[in-house]
Amino acid sequence: MKAIRVVLASVLASAACAASAQTVWDFPVPYPDGNFHTRNIVQFAQDVDAATQGALKFTVHSAGSLVPHREIKSAVRDGLVPIGELFASTLENENAIFSVDSLPFLATNYEQAWKLYEAQKPQIEAHLDRQGLLLLYSVAWPAQSLYSKQQLNSPDDLKGLKFRVNSRATERFALLAGMTPVQIEVPDIPTAFATGRADAMVNSPTGGVDVKAWDFVGNYYEVQAWLPRNIVIVNKQAFSALPQAQRQAVLDAARVAERRGWESSRAEADKAIQRLRAEGMKVQALPASLQEKFSEIGVAMAKEWAAESSAGGKAILDAYQAGQ
Repeated sequence: MKAIRVVLASVLASAACAASAQTVWDFPVPYPDGNFHTRNIVQFAQDVDAATQGALKFTVHSAGSLVPHREIKSAVRDGLVPIGELFASTLENENAIFSVDSLPFLATNYEQAWKLYEAQKPQIEAHLDRQGLLLLYSVAWPAQSLYSKQQLNSPDDLKGLKFRVNSRATERFALLAGMTPVQIEVPDIPTAFATGRADAMVNSPTGGVDVKAWDFVGNYYEVQAWLPRNIVIVNKQAFSALPQAQRQAVLDAARVAERRGWESSRAEADKAIQRLRAEGMKVQALPASLQEKFSEIGVAMAKEWAAESSAGGKAILDAYQAGQ
């Protein structure tokens, strides 16, 4: 009996040590469970769990349920949470390098968007590093297109429309088009349209499915304006505190998640457009006069961005254009 007690005590002690060795990280993300970015993060968490044999776990908090979208970066920087995902362009007020992927008609397909990311990545990594943050990976949204309550036939139809914005770039886009910008976060989009706070927005087809856009707008115009990206960042101090094997597991899983995310984005774009059409939305090409107007806006915004940007911003454009 004494021997059994000794063995049992040893087992319990080992279990207690194992439990105490387990690290659990809260992982706030802005988008709902069904969004492909969130699904990719859930798989990322599962990959890390498996690679570390349960020693490192991520608890994914979707749809801004733990930290509001615009506070995720500061929460990770300040150590309130160790890791998080956010829309890169929300950081453009810190540095223009974060908004280059939201410039209209600079990169309008996945191949161009990837080249732009490669040009942008060193600048982002350097900026985040100075703030004690590490970029783990980045995934593009499908190309952004236009949703509207009203049928749009010419640039004059844009004037006065209340346009949902989520970044400085989309705000500038709205102003140059003659629309009225209204800051609205993702969870509030349906209510904003239903109550008349918004009449139109630029969003990806997957974003439209997430918010069930067919419930409040009837028109979807395939603009293919830009492919903005999300980034996943980690607090460097928290990351450095992990054992080396766990750090490597996170980096390895992040590389896989980035590749998987870009592949998912391509697949989700086609699927989402089919869903919008099936739900009764009118999926249509942008009228030529509006396409011309938007192209003019894109040129103007690129010039403004280049003039206001730092040397790092110019380096991004030079590297991107050299790779074209």
